[in-house]
Amino acid sequence: MMHLLFSKPVYIALRLIIGSIFIVAGATKIMDVDTFAMAIDGYGLVSWRIANVIARTLPALEIVAGLGLVFDVRGSLGTIVVQLLGFMGVLAYGIYMGLDVDCGCFGPGDPGSGEPGGLWGTFIRDAFMLGACLLMYWQRQVAGYTPLSLTRFIQSRKEE
Repeated sequence: MMHLLFSKPVYIALRLIIGSIFIVAGATKIMDVDTFAMAIDGYGLVSWRIANVIARTLPALEIVAGLGLVFDVRGSLGTIVVQLLGFMGVLAYGIYMGLDVDCGCFGPGDPGSGEPGGLWGTFIRDAFMLGACLLMYWQRQVAGYTPLSLTRFIQSRKEE
């Protein structure tokens, strides 16, 4: 069983799945930035002006980090872990405060948005993604999978 967990196909599958989730989440938010800004504002943690700045920058970061993970570029997994921890912190706050808000995770058409217990479901989904990311870190340590530096990644694309 442990051999399977550390296999290259599992490592690649996890990278593709988590990276794709972040690419899709970022792309759907970019398509309707104003709705995403309203979702951020619903938590009441930042001003409307800051919510607008976050709504315009976070989706791009998600897309870049997702693409980096798909192509196994160093730093992308860490960026996704930091984002997931931030998302989970905001979700935990929303759950604690009993907020009935759209998480904003996948833009206006997010499955689970507005449903009773929707924030809990989103928190659990993020926890599973965080677990997958931690497994990828573990795979890197145990199996020795080494991500490419950004420089090596760009050079490898120029050679193709």
